[in-house]
Amino acid sequence: MKNKITAPMICLFMTSLFIGCAIAEQIPDWENPQMIGRNKERPHATLMPFDCRECAVRGDRTKSPFYKTLSGQWKFNWSQNPSERPENFYRDDFDAGGWGHIGVPSNWQLEGFGQAIYINHGFPFPTNPPYVDHDINEVGSYVKTFEIPENWKGKEIFLHFEGVGGVFYLWINGQKVGYSQGSMTPAEFNITDFVREGENRAAVEVYRWSDASYLEDQDQWRLSGIYRDVFLWAAPKVHIRDFFAVSELDDEYRDAELKVNADIINYGNEAAAPHSIKVELIDADGAVVNTEPSMSGNIGQIPSGDEKTAQFSATVSDPAKWTAETPNLYTLLLTLKDEQGQAVEILSHRFGFREIVIRDNQLLVNGQPVLLKGANRHEHDPDYGKAVPLERTIQDIKLMKQNNLNAVRTSHYPHDPRFYELTDKYGLYVVNEANLESHDSWYEVDPDLADRPHWRDAHMDRWKSVFHRDKNHASVIIWSLGNEAGYGKLLEEGADWFRQTDPTRPVQYLHGWPMHTWTTDATDIAVPMYATIHQLREYVESEPDRPLILCEYSHAMGNSVGNLQDYWDTIKEYDILQGGFIWDYVDQGLRKTTEDGVDYWAYGGDFGEEVHDGNFCINGIVQPDRKPNPSMHEVRKVYQHITVSPTNMRNGTVTVNNEYFFKDLSFVNCFWKITENGHVIRQGDIELPNIAAQSRQRISLPVNEIEPKPGAEYLLTVEFRLADDELWAPQDYLVAWEQFELPISIEAEYADTKLMSSLELTEEADRFVISGADFSVAVSKETAALESYRI
Repeated sequence: MKNKITAPMICLFMTSLFIGCAIAEQIPDWENPQMIGRNKERPHATLMPFDCRECAVRGDRTKSPFYKTLSGQWKFNWSQNPSERPENFYRDDFDAGGWGHIGVPSNWQLEGFGQAIYINHGFPFPTNPPYVDHDINEVGSYVKTFEIPENWKGKEIFLHFEGVGGVFYLWINGQKVGYSQGSMTPAEFNITDFVREGENRAAVEVYRWSDASYLEDQDQWRLSGIYRDVFLWAAPKVHIRDFFAVSELDDEYRDAELKVNADIINYGNEAAAPHSIKVELIDADGAVVNTEPSMSGNIGQIPSGDEKTAQFSATVSDPAKWTAETPNLYTLLLTLKDEQGQAVEILSHRFGFREIVIRDNQLLVNGQPVLLKGANRHEHDPDYGKAVPLERTIQDIKLMKQNNLNAVRTSHYPHDPRFYELTDKYGLYVVNEANLESHDSWYEVDPDLADRPHWRDAHMDRWKSVFHRDKNHASVIIWSLGNEAGYGKLLEEGADWFRQTDPTRPVQYLHGWPMHTWTTDATDIAVPMYATIHQLREYVESEPDRPLILCEYSHAMGNSVGNLQDYWDTIKEYDILQGGFIWDYVDQGLRKTTEDGVDYWAYGGDFGEEVHDGNFCINGIVQPDRKPNPSMHEVRKVYQHITVSPTNMRNGTVTVNNEYFFKDLSFVNCFWKITENGHVIRQGDIELPNIAAQSRQRISLPVNEIEPKPGAEYLLTVEFRLADDELWAPQDYLVAWEQFELPISIEAEYADTKLMSSLELTEEADRFVISGADFSVAVSKETAALESYRI
């Protein structure tokens, strides 16, 4: 175990250490911040080749003949540290018959190996970047056998890891293929030259801690292993390696310019014959949108090992626009054809036409200054940790929609690729955050870490990886450089890289709490965390030059979220304030069971770990199994997009406010009911007028027909329910409601004893209990205090 040293000593030591390559080669890859990967493929958009147009239109990658999953059972060995690992397990002749199995995807700490550790920020080992404690650096060794399908002969073959918790090495058939860092984005390797006919053997060695750990200091359970899907896929020798599709709307936000860049690579040993690409756009009804001839073209010859970029653009007349309220999607098909005009491969993507800009200090979606009613979401499952099943992700998105959230920040790393397909489909605005939080690394150890040249590649790799993977998703409207990662020229360089590479989206970043840190050169939006309402007003009065959206606020721990309405009263008062993201969405509890079989939610310290942050992970608006916490009901009410204000309650006139930005209220039905002392005495429905987005209208309800009783309370409730089934909720689901007291009560001059029930007095050991037909009151004998009142 190394001794902790001071920050200045670290800086001097690290500067000298990485001057020469010879010195750098003397340390392990996983303690060298300049080694971010070896033989990894460059990041690219999520894609899968298909061999038929109909299959590509359906877009299910698992149904492609060029896809083969390796998820499932792997041989597994766990070691306490590198010195105890089976060093030669990757060899073809190594006998792993005595090993057990582990499921992939999974976290090995939840499968009986090692210890789950919850830390808000900090590390369970002495901080001495880039070094970690070798004695406690767990190693997981994985082995999987597979065969290559017959129809893949002559193709390039790739092995794709969607997410591995830790850093890892890969061997195929005893040969070292490569190394990867960056636990929340894919690692992909070209294994064409390593595979053989018949049985093949993949060996993966995962290290829990590394220099990368210093950049992954997020508030979460520290878990390890291959936790996302693993699969093989094949591509032709001439292949569309990557593509980037964007849209620009005209000044009326009607017509759109569709632009597609496609990168075509030749993996062959000689120049490829001329190829061509055809780009098609298919609407929700399956009709092809006319974009010819500008979306087709020849790309000519591509020399061996080279890559060309083909650029296409076309004007699309009045396409259906994508927003979180109206998630209209088209299918984009890219067909690569050979010299004879035969399809070599077909790629597909669900594409949404929308435009994101900042203008006049407001964030605009398709010209509208939207309000982001959001929450921060960790990827978490109470039984599987970071290996979140698809069904759980769908459940999360439906719950967000059902409770009027329209935005999510992927705190503090990119989520599973399927998450973005679903946010495109269901409609959520996404702040997509890079896998970067150095937190204690810069806060406690090296305040200048974000200025250190030897950490540059590690930072840039995380930004490039999230961008290239998720750049084509309509739901991603903002890039985030990361969370609490200090400040320096590396952050500014990253922000500039995003702006130059993708001018269609803003970038955000926050590195401090004081107001002067909210508007650095690394952010296009002021994104404070936990700013008070008073501070929000101060910001508005400070002549700011950019919109403000709270990246974190309303910390949902314990009895919380109580002043959410106060926040939103303030946000709606000023145009420059455009919402925020509650911290956070889900309690990060893990399911444990007592000796007598009772389940409970475990938090920090419940696994015997010495270093932990207790129950600080239990701060969501839903519980680990997604049962809503009480705070969720407040969120649902405050975040609702339809409000009602009283106009004249004596004659039942109210004003309905449609706070949606892109749709009228034809998708809901309106119901009303009147209660007398809590009992419904009248109810009905009313045909709403066509209330357009961002407009309001008065409606009248029959409240003046009530004959009030003395002393009775009368309440009017107005409800808005779905008129039809939606993807996220069934018909008649309650989306908004409002309640008012009717001013028709008559004060009783006296209490009529004939209407009262008889009373009973019971004496207990320490109190008196008075009870009637529908209530009971308990009074302490010792203090005369009211101990209980039930009604």
